[in-house]
Amino acid sequence: MKNLFALLLCLCTAFSVLAQAPNANYDPDWDGDGNLGVSDLLGFLGLFGDFDTDGDGIWDSVDDCVGVYDPCGVCNGTGEDNDEDGLCDDVDDCVGTYDECGVCNGPGPDIPVIDEILYETDSVFIEVLGEWYVFEYATDTLFTYVCPVSGCTDETASNYDPEAVIEDGSCAYGPLECGGASTVTFDGYTYDLVAIGDQCWFAENLRTEHYTNGDSIPGNLTNAQWKTTNEGAQAYYDNDLELLDLYGRLYNWYSVEDGRGLCPNGWHVPSDEDWMILEIELGMSESEANSMGQRGTDEGVETKASSVGNPPWDGSNISGFTMLPGGYRQGAYGIGATAYLGWYGYCWSSTPGGTNGYIRTWISNVNTISRDLYPDGPRVGVSIRCLKD
Repeated sequence: MKNLFALLLCLCTAFSVLAQAPNANYDPDWDGDGNLGVSDLLGFLGLFGDFDTDGDGIWDSVDDCVGVYDPCGVCNGTGEDNDEDGLCDDVDDCVGTYDECGVCNGPGPDIPVIDEILYETDSVFIEVLGEWYVFEYATDTLFTYVCPVSGCTDETASNYDPEAVIEDGSCAYGPLECGGASTVTFDGYTYDLVAIGDQCWFAENLRTEHYTNGDSIPGNLTNAQWKTTNEGAQAYYDNDLELLDLYGRLYNWYSVEDGRGLCPNGWHVPSDEDWMILEIELGMSESEANSMGQRGTDEGVETKASSVGNPPWDGSNISGFTMLPGGYRQGAYGIGATAYLGWYGYCWSSTPGGTNGYIRTWISNVNTISRDLYPDGPRVGVSIRCLKD
């Protein structure tokens, strides 16, 4: 009742103003419906400079859209929304509906898999034997339809996908941390790999004669040349090919810090921090890992080759790292000769310190791993393990 009264009041006010309007022929029934209402009032007020052209009850002067918005939110636009999901077809990732498999307008689960095989049991009396023979035979097969999920369907693979029903050839049989590979070939030699925690390591000492870019690393240096060289160099113990086959090569610090790299593309000489991550994964505390000298408890045992290895050592090798006692080649404080084969194993890190870099050391009959900065200068030669980027 109050709204009707307000409307009548507005109409009366408007028409009193109309009496003063210059247009004596003005028809107050703006919409021609024989009744005086809101639309007539709005039409009348249009005489004074404003309109509601689209009839949405908002004056054109303050209307965000004089017209209608299309499904894309564009005023008077031409966008379409054929599936009526509130998104314009040109920006809609599915004009239609997704099926149960997540496919736009797809057929839904349509790959048949055996759900159950029904068997019947029967028997027959064999007179010759005087026995009943009981047997089963399949009578029906029940199928379930599933989504066409592609992936590795081999349960023995490291990346087996129990949801996959279509084999896509992606099965991997090595550690996932190693990209599913169990080996990698570099410079003509194939190295075994091992995953420890989230890291993927060479399980053998490096033996390449070339930098990553293919340039040769100088070798076959005499003792005098080795202890005086100022460039990268590599050697193998006592120039004995059998020992090369067992223990790999020894590299000086100049080769480690050379920008041409020593490991395959996608791999690197581990940093001091990379070694700490390995040690902590095996049980060493963070504070111990950051200390110098012998640290930890039995991390050395876990990473050294076992007594049944080839070559053998005194570890358990439960980590699969297979560290070997490959000895080292003397630097500034020696005559450039090799030493400690079968007793000590050394590995470079790529982190510089002092005159060379941080080195990890394993020792026979010692359960721990040592972190040291050797004073023997950049010409000391030790083993290298590569780590996947």
